[in-house]
Amino acid sequence: MMSIRQRKGIKATELSEDRPAQDENVKVENKLPSGCTSGGVWRILSFAVGGTVALCSGLLTSVYLATLHENDLWFSNIKEVEREISFRTECGLYYSYYKQMLQAPTLKQGLHGLIYDNKTESMRTINLLERMNIYQEVFLSILYKVLPIQKYLEPVYFYIYTLFGLQAIYVAALYVTSWLLSGTWLSGLLAAFWYVTNRIDTTRVEFTIPLRENWALPFFAIQIAAITYFLRPNLQPLSERLTLLAIFVSTFLFSLTWQFNQFMMLMQALVLFVLDSLDMLPAVKKNLKTGSFFHRLGKLLLHLFMVLCLTLFLNNVIKKILNLKSDEHIFKFLKAKFGFGATRDFDANLYLCEEAFGLLPFNTFERLSSTLLFYAYVFVLSVTVIAAIAVAFHNLSDSTNQQSTGKMGKWTVELKPETAYNLIHTILFGFLALSTMRMKYLWTSHMCVFASFGLCSPEIWELLLKLVHLYSPKRICVIRYSVPILILLYLCYKFWPGMMDELSELREFYDPDTVELMNWINSNTPRKAVFAGSMQLLAGVKLCTGRVLTNHPHYEDKSLRERTRAVYQIYAKRSPEEVHALLRSFGTDYVILEDSICYERRHRRGCRLRDLLDVANGHMMDGPGANEPDLKPAGHPRFCEEIKRNLPPYTAHFTRVFQNKTFHVYKLTRNK
Repeated sequence: MMSIRQRKGIKATELSEDRPAQDENVKVENKLPSGCTSGGVWRILSFAVGGTVALCSGLLTSVYLATLHENDLWFSNIKEVEREISFRTECGLYYSYYKQMLQAPTLKQGLHGLIYDNKTESMRTINLLERMNIYQEVFLSILYKVLPIQKYLEPVYFYIYTLFGLQAIYVAALYVTSWLLSGTWLSGLLAAFWYVTNRIDTTRVEFTIPLRENWALPFFAIQIAAITYFLRPNLQPLSERLTLLAIFVSTFLFSLTWQFNQFMMLMQALVLFVLDSLDMLPAVKKNLKTGSFFHRLGKLLLHLFMVLCLTLFLNNVIKKILNLKSDEHIFKFLKAKFGFGATRDFDANLYLCEEAFGLLPFNTFERLSSTLLFYAYVFVLSVTVIAAIAVAFHNLSDSTNQQSTGKMGKWTVELKPETAYNLIHTILFGFLALSTMRMKYLWTSHMCVFASFGLCSPEIWELLLKLVHLYSPKRICVIRYSVPILILLYLCYKFWPGMMDELSELREFYDPDTVELMNWINSNTPRKAVFAGSMQLLAGVKLCTGRVLTNHPHYEDKSLRERTRAVYQIYAKRSPEEVHALLRSFGTDYVILEDSICYERRHRRGCRLRDLLDVANGHMMDGPGANEPDLKPAGHPRFCEEIKRNLPPYTAHFTRVFQNKTFHVYKLTRNK
């Protein structure tokens, strides 16, 4: 009966031919309640067991990651300053605002300090709630003050346990998505197992806890699960409304917690656009569904071209009207990355030289293959891509067809809307991860979902068995349950001993030079002193000492990027007078020099920070190797090296006040 209601323009003769089958269906339906009581009980029991397993999988993953974090740092035993130093780079910056809110006498004063902040960037007052995605820190600080837990739980533990708790939600959402796609919770269990056994490539929460993606990705996974359910046909009105509410809430929270949410939303829009254009969604779009195959394909390509052009046009117009330049470094980076011309732009090269923004390393696939995940993923992806091509070709060829799923005429290929949605998602995630390693965590987690779904999907096995003429319902039932069970047994046999050894391995945080530096700053400098240095180190200075910064790692603001490049001239070949003038223009009182940057060996020649500065300044790079023809020798030695010789031109402007094996702190003389 439902298939009849979905059809458009059915002739009376067709309806009369189908009426006997319809009447037969009604008779069968009337008999179902008395004959399927045991089936209903079994479904309820399966749902209860599956839900319990989902909850346990999420909680166990959360506990596992929290234990690894504790064992790696001995977090419960180290000093408070060491705990704060363990939040490296931008993680420390975000956590500092949570600490700032807790230290504020009242909520109003705390919010005022964030909205009118003059400590994060010296000589500037910025609205941190507008600039950065720190609403989660504000919410957590309020929650910690409201709940009666201060006597039992330290603020830092409340913060990190919240993040590890979100990992439980993340794994549960991946589990549910796989369950919805396959129809069995066994695939969800396999997805959770793969997520844990491939932990190196699926998450980095245990060593970058406050990172924005660790807040956002659980909500993104909930959104994908909700959309997957929403795309099912014939949902009840109440279920549809509740699902839309879940989509709205998860999208809102995801957008609130990650500064790169707009790129993910663009990807979501692209996925839905492709599916709708290829008639793979339940909704009907008539303007592209008339005419021959080539006529409809031409209209589709024209539509796509017009959408892209309109998007780029509106993007440029809005940027010019509002004078927005915050993301121009990303476009410079992408232009250089994909070979559309070399660049000497410091910001673009800073991204290009970071491993996280490079291509996905080949050893990633070796690790994923060791758990059988990559092999299963390629197998499922190949089958679903072939099915999607067949369905898309049929939909574009048959202008009278209005169904996006199910059997189409004599075709035996079936692709559900929710499967097509996740297929396009995983393909786009794959391209993103292959081009930028930092984005692999989007792909690998969804890879666990997609591979486990395919191995437990009756549609996948039905298609394969029909191709080799071995199809039977019993054989499908045996395969879809036996294959994931065998893989689960293999994963337990191979990885369980290693995971137990990992949990028993105890390490300890050790960074005495940074601890010494932070303690010295707290004891020997004024509270309002302004510090200059590397972005990564200054985030720790802000968290551990509360001093004013010249620059910081939240790199999405154009003026901040210009300021950072000016501060980084301390590692370039510049005169002491020039460096002093630049630093004092930002109100700098102290500058911290790091030997690990001045004498850097981690990157190859051309990617060291000092090399990027030399090229941007038009100077020849140090060391053996070729230089571009128009680069010239610098007129001054490298500042960070020469200042340590205590020559008069340097001591006239800089006085060394602290040093250890890693750091050198100099106090700037005031302008007369």
